[in-house]
Amino acid sequence: MSAERYNYAKELYAKIGVDTDEALKKLSKVQISMQCWQGDDVQGFDSDDALSGGIQATGNYPGRARTPEELMQDIDVAFSLIPGRHRVNLHSSYAVFNGNKVDRDRLEPEHFAAWVKFAKERGIGLDINPTLFSHPKAADSLTLSHPDEEIRRFWIDHCKAMRKVGAYFGKELGTPALNNIWIPDGYKQTPADRVGPRVRLKESLDEILAEKYDDAELLDCLESKLFGIGLESYTVGSSEFYMTYCAKNNLMCLLDSGHYHPTEVISDKIAALLVFSDKVALHVSRGVRWDSDHVVNFDDELKEIAKEIVRNDALDRVIIGLDYFDASINRIAAWVIGMRNMMKALLFALLTPNAEFKKMQDEGRFTELLALTEELKSYPFADVWDAFCEQQGVPVREEWLETVKKYETEVLSVR
Repeated sequence: MSAERYNYAKELYAKIGVDTDEALKKLSKVQISMQCWQGDDVQGFDSDDALSGGIQATGNYPGRARTPEELMQDIDVAFSLIPGRHRVNLHSSYAVFNGNKVDRDRLEPEHFAAWVKFAKERGIGLDINPTLFSHPKAADSLTLSHPDEEIRRFWIDHCKAMRKVGAYFGKELGTPALNNIWIPDGYKQTPADRVGPRVRLKESLDEILAEKYDDAELLDCLESKLFGIGLESYTVGSSEFYMTYCAKNNLMCLLDSGHYHPTEVISDKIAALLVFSDKVALHVSRGVRWDSDHVVNFDDELKEIAKEIVRNDALDRVIIGLDYFDASINRIAAWVIGMRNMMKALLFALLTPNAEFKKMQDEGRFTELLALTEELKSYPFADVWDAFCEQQGVPVREEWLETVKKYETEVLSVR
């Protein structure tokens, strides 16, 4: 992109009080946690069992990563095409055993040393999620709320182990790891007892979270869900349960954009939680009719999510991660499309005269607010985005696709 196009955009935005240079500076500091499980369809390395817990990866596009080395290589390719420096989000099922496999309740930091080495060499952070699905002890879709004390104990110990791993990440990498607990627990049929499982879940969480870690090393959050496949009638870890638990225990809620009713949006929920919470975590996805984890598009809801983060000066309070897994298209392209779209949405929000728009709302100047909001949509946002990609040393516009195609021909297609 020529400097002339950026300079024209810069002048145009300046007339409405937006400093494009400052916007790009802020955007360059944003770190998004990229989900490792897009690269291998959530298979992980600790089991050959089929996915369970209401999780499905659809499609059979060639090139799925089969080993830690292949997955790390694919992540490197994706990051080379995404502007900015970001993070990697792991599930516990991505432990690297090197021949010394243990079950999930006995995982230790040493089983993730390869990932820490990977992150250190690239100067990035890591996040962690206990994996409470795709395991024999989760076969009936009950884990932390299970009535069987032995099964419940297994999963409690697993979650404790992963908090320890997360703190190890934070200490080794100098940036706190987000530990996110999501469970598939629920029933297909209408339950006879709705309270009992939630009491057991509360008791499990109380024990898991009893040990205190330094916030500089570990941040804990809880993720709710409306329903899952085979769990249509009742979900133990509902939004109301977790929001209440987090409020009472000074914990962070994680909002997944696919985990609510199709008529709900998390953009509005972000603003509500920021009133009461120091930090909010996100899993940005794209649900189509249900929690179907489609690649994130540059659509209206993504823009609204970004607006709520930026207009509330919350770039350092909202922890952004992506969560989707599409096996029907090139997996690296899926990463790149979603990550670039999340960054685009944040830039679009940063190029909005938010303070002036708030003033218009407070003063009741709604005609002016609507008119300028609509006119802003045709401003030369793309020229500023192109300049950011150039600054960050990544391909501009669709040029990145050629790298993916070449990698598919030389590497992915022969796996």
